[in-house]
Amino acid sequence: MKPVPVVEHQVKVPFTDPTACVQLVRGISGFLSELPPGRRIVLVCVGTDRCTGDSLGPLVGTTLLKYRSPHFDLFGTLERPVHAINLYETLSVIQETVRNPYVIGIDACLGLASSVGSIEVGEGPVRPGAGVNKELPPVGDMHVTGVVNVGGFLQHAVLQNTRLHLVMGMADLIARSLYRSVTMWQRSQAAEGPAIGGPGGAPRVVALPAARRKSLEAGRIQSQPI
Repeated sequence: MKPVPVVEHQVKVPFTDPTACVQLVRGISGFLSELPPGRRIVLVCVGTDRCTGDSLGPLVGTTLLKYRSPHFDLFGTLERPVHAINLYETLSVIQETVRNPYVIGIDACLGLASSVGSIEVGEGPVRPGAGVNKELPPVGDMHVTGVVNVGGFLQHAVLQNTRLHLVMGMADLIARSLYRSVTMWQRSQAAEGPAIGGPGGAPRVVALPAARRKSLEAGRIQSQPI
């Protein structure tokens, strides 16, 4: 018996590469194509608008809003970021409110100088806070990350001094790639059976319940996310 070939979906590409969107869509679509029917796509865009380098996730989330797609649930925008303070609570809300979720974690990261500006699609969760030595829960069944600056030295200062132009360019590319990939996957699901998306016309942007938001806002005074 011949061994079953392993399909490698992991992608790492500079955001300035003219074929970057095509490569990212191919990688994301590869992971989605392996999902059984009935999974609901959940995009968790981790980060904060209080720090330029760490704003990649919320920028991706905000950019995704303009597509008004009903095919995914969205956590993490500039208005309602998902960060160190509310991450545990957000993951609990996903488990409580989303049936059979398939979570894609989106976050910024630090890396080698030669990798700055690169976007990576890979299997398994993103690990928020790892670049600045924070212990936070992993996020996602798969991940999309962007290397926004050089790691290894004065990480907080490096994140604060990251160029906004770089982060915005990467965020736009990631958002376009995610939208195209999820839309293509949803259409293939619809061709095989009933659609599993939410109400037509817009993504379901999920916010924490008011009581939870109030308690988290109080905690923000004492603890600032990166």
